[in-house]
Amino acid sequence: MRDNSHKRHILKAISWRLVGSIDTMLVSWFISGDPMIGLKVGFSEVATKMLLYYLHERVWYKINLSKDKVLRESRKRHLAKTVTWRMVGTIDTMILAWIISGDPMTGLKIGFSEVATKMILYYIHERVWYKVKYGLPKKTEEEASAYE
Repeated sequence: MRDNSHKRHILKAISWRLVGSIDTMLVSWFISGDPMIGLKVGFSEVATKMLLYYLHERVWYKINLSKDKVLRESRKRHLAKTVTWRMVGTIDTMILAWIISGDPMTGLKIGFSEVATKMILYYIHERVWYKVKYGLPKKTEEEASAYE
């Protein structure tokens, strides 16, 4: 059977980046008061976040293949993925916002403001993708019910 997990993770990265970039643009605009800073921060992070998100997905895919049932349980796993991704994403946003605005405090404010919005949005994104089976190996009924 062919492994479509790479395609799945690319599609997840693209869908998350759309949601995440819109949120970043709005938060950056609100914090800085300048719509151009919002656009610059939002567009500049597309490349960095796509790469970082793809790598994050690959790591978590490998963890999901483990025999440890605690790491495979969906809600706990999605919560752990949410926290680890938010840490990576916040650091990236802070650095980019600092460079673009020229003010480290603006970078910190934008990064910390996004923590709540992004964690909520990411958790919802993970739950939606959990329902999408594209790119996942077929499971027996017993395996599927154990993962719920």
